[in-house]
Amino acid sequence: MKTLFTTKMINVGGRKGESYSEDHSLSLKIAPPGSNVADATNPEQLFAAGYSACFNSALDLIKRKEKITGESTITATVNLVEKAPFDYVLDVVLEGHIEGLSLEETQKLLQLTHTVCPYSKATQGNIEVKIIAV
Repeated sequence: MKTLFTTKMINVGGRKGESYSEDHSLSLKIAPPGSNVADATNPEQLFAAGYSACFNSALDLIKRKEKITGESTITATVNLVEKAPFDYVLDVVLEGHIEGLSLEETQKLLQLTHTVCPYSKATQGNIEVKIIAV
């Protein structure tokens, strides 16, 4: 194995604080979900942004291999779920669209992408992830 990239983020204050990169190229105010703090985000939004970008990049690899040129859009919905007091989990719904392909063809490529995407591999067996062609 060869490490291709390493990054580090630091958080101070948890969900009522700040997260920033070691080189300070990225700094984000963090707020609890639903708190409507101006110019702030939350861990679930960050996870959704990362997962959708990673999944769409993995899909691009598969589309190139299959010589598919239609543009793809991936929407990641991340839910923070309270199963019981002090027992929280995430679940994810990934919706994908590929211009020029049927829903069946798109679903097939999305399922294949789910076996390639590093985020999908990281979540496999840990959280529920639904894949839906739209």
